Amino acid sequence: MKKLKWGVLSTANIGVAKVIPAMQRSAYCEVVALAGRDLDRARNWADQLGIRKAYGSYAELLEDNEIEAVYNPLPNHLHVPWTLKALEAGKHVLCEKPLALTADEAASLSDASSMHNRLVLEAFMVRHHPQWLRTRELIRSGVLGRVHAVQGVFAYCNTDPQNIRNQPDIGGGGLMDIGSYCVMASRYIFAAEPHRVVALMDRDPAMGIDRLTSGLLDYGSGRQAGFLCGTQTSFSQGVRVFGEQGGIQLVQPFKSLPEEAVTLIWHQGENHRIEETFPPCNQYTLQADTVSRVFSGEIEPEFSLQDGILNMRVIDAIRQSADTGDWVNLSEG
Repeated sequence: MKKLKWGVLSTANIGVAKVIPAMQRSAYCEVVALAGRDLDRARNWADQLGIRKAYGSYAELLEDNEIEAVYNPLPNHLHVPWTLKALEAGKHVLCEKPLALTADEAASLSDASSMHNRLVLEAFMVRHHPQWLRTRELIRSGVLGRVHAVQGVFAYCNTDPQNIRNQPDIGGGGLMDIGSYCVMASRYIFAAEPHRVVALMDRDPAMGIDRLTSGLLDYGSGRQAGFLCGTQTSFSQGVRVFGEQGGIQLVQPFKSLPEEAVTLIWHQGENHRIEETFPPCNQYTLQADTVSRVFSGEIEPEFSLQDGILNMRVIDAIRQSADTGDWVNLSEG
């Protein structure tokens, strides 16, 4: 198939160090342009990465008619504004998580997407990793019995006040950065939306961001999900699934190195334990494969823009609960 032509907004580290090199390994896409706020920096990175075009502004890149799709890894407060501009320019958009600062802001993308007949997808690269696909396959097969609970943890240590993750006015904080993965994980595993949530949040007194957040999501009918995310603790990650007859442990659910194998542990009862090892793969490349095929019209998206809006809806409720100390209802049931 013809490769989809991509442009990337910003020279942010996640793009130039991880996502762009991974996209360049995809058989379905070609990164043809890179834009930054500084033309010299954009040119330097474009030269290093073998990208043909460099622009000194995001607007210039969006005016390039060769570009069919845009990857938006800008700081959180710029996700929606520049995604809207990209849609208006006739580009499909893969936007980094979290999709927006609020669910209402995320919902503003829906009308623009329809009006300009272009798609917006949220960049949860982990959903493309074989370990997550296998987890869902095991759950759907029934070998675990009915799934009752999901637990997730994701944490790291970053105390730099200049880092964008530590700036609350532009969407920083642990919940928006890594907690979004934990919210997505339970929604993915239950294939449902929580009915209500309750949360605790500890904020850094100087920077104002949430540095430790824990939440409980009630999915109804006895199904629960708990998570913890932190930005000033030692690194940790993990997801566990608890069923009536068995369970699953994802040891490296979110951050996995492309050069290392990943092991998924699952069991039935107390004695039947299986370790499945997945060969090294780059989940950003797998994401680029799938998203490029979606934008090209070859396949339908499994997780639409609406999924991103719903994820933000849960995040909003978690923040509200942390502020009030009360359960926040999301639906009846």
